Amino acid sequence: MNTIKMTCNVKSPLGTLLLVADAQGDALSGLYLERQKYYPDAGSWPDVPDLPVFDVAQAQLAGYFSGARTTFDVPLAPEGTPFQQDVWAAIRGVPFGETIPYAELARRVGRPAAVRAAGAATGRNPLTIMIPCHRIVGSDGALTGFAGGIDRKRVLLALEAGQLSRMVDVA
Repeated sequence: MNTIKMTCNVKSPLGTLLLVADAQGDALSGLYLERQKYYPDAGSWPDVPDLPVFDVAQAQLAGYFSGARTTFDVPLAPEGTPFQQDVWAAIRGVPFGETIPYAELARRVGRPAAVRAAGAATGRNPLTIMIPCHRIVGSDGALTGFAGGIDRKRVLLALEAGQLSRMVDVA
């Protein structure tokens, strides 16, 4: 979609995050890690760091990285196909500190044979961390397929497993 959106860069323990607000400025449509696969070409989008949705998102991310927050309630507006939307909704249903395999994700969206398609939709998740695709793993529990990099996936899962009391800079 070629809609003009608003952006804000935020420092985090995983490096600089790009927050993207929808055209109205009242919901997040993107949250991207530096060097993430499918990072948007946001060059023409204005930097508007004082949007209230960015303030809420930054506060909630700080709470998450400090170990004090396990859920997000900032308004989200990811753009994708109906199938992608279903997959992302199912991903949001995976509780903090838990993981499920891609096959279970496909089953949860009512398409148990669409494991590869569920994996592809997971990889196109525009709201990493807030739609916690790092909680989706291979059938044997292997850490596979994270657009932000397997090292970052490992760190996020360690944070959620209580193996890190809070995150330090790992970028």
